[in-house]
Amino acid sequence: MAETEPILKDAQARMGKAAEAFQRELGNIRAGRANASLLADITADYYGAPTPINQMASITIPEARVLLVTPFDKSSLNAIEHAILTSDLGINPANDGTAIRLVIPQLTEESRKDLVKQVHGKAEDAKVAVRNVRRDAMDSLKKGHKNGDFTDDQLHDLEARTQKITDAAIKNVDQIASDKEKELMTV
Repeated sequence: MAETEPILKDAQARMGKAAEAFQRELGNIRAGRANASLLADITADYYGAPTPINQMASITIPEARVLLVTPFDKSSLNAIEHAILTSDLGINPANDGTAIRLVIPQLTEESRKDLVKQVHGKAEDAKVAVRNVRRDAMDSLKKGHKNGDFTDDQLHDLEARTQKITDAAIKNVDQIASDKEKELMTV
């Protein structure tokens, strides 16, 4: 029975990672206020190599709805501006020659509802990832049962424990989604 603990611990860890990945993805959904993670996935051409903007510049939040991007190397200013313009961010950068200002627009009711739909879609993806981990764990347990490592009763108990871990992970994903939805719908 002791050889099953690594299976359950691994499943729990992988389900936790799915929730963490979901949380990171939600950081990229803007809620009408400035957040440096909006630029996390945007890369600019820096001496021929695609480089994340957060490695090329300092990103500060001088006001609630303003991001200030100040490049470490002033020659990369135009490349950063171009990368932001061509991204799917939907915000026009204002270049003053030394830094780039991004003013985050106020969200309309309709855009808030669209963002909530995105959150629900990403939540469903995270739940699918959790369920895939559960399936892998169940398969491993059944393989151990087939090899005679444990009895039918032990298998049933282990499957129930796996389901409890899965339910907790799904509940966590739902809570994260609910928190983000509240944040988006707060005016």
